[in-house]
Amino acid sequence: MKSNLIPAIILIALGALLLANNLIPEFRIWAMLLDWWPVVLIALGVNLLIKRS
Repeated sequence: MKSNLIPAIILIALGALLLANNLIPEFRIWAMLLDWWPVVLIALGVNLLIKRS
């Protein structure tokens, strides 16, 4: 059950961001993702380190 939690949260967050992109004209998801993609890589790396220990 725990292994399904992270992908579920990611899908929910992605869906919420895409919905906000459609409903709020000033909200530009692609511009935000271009700025913040390194943070996603760092979070994934930290997650892998925590799982290993």
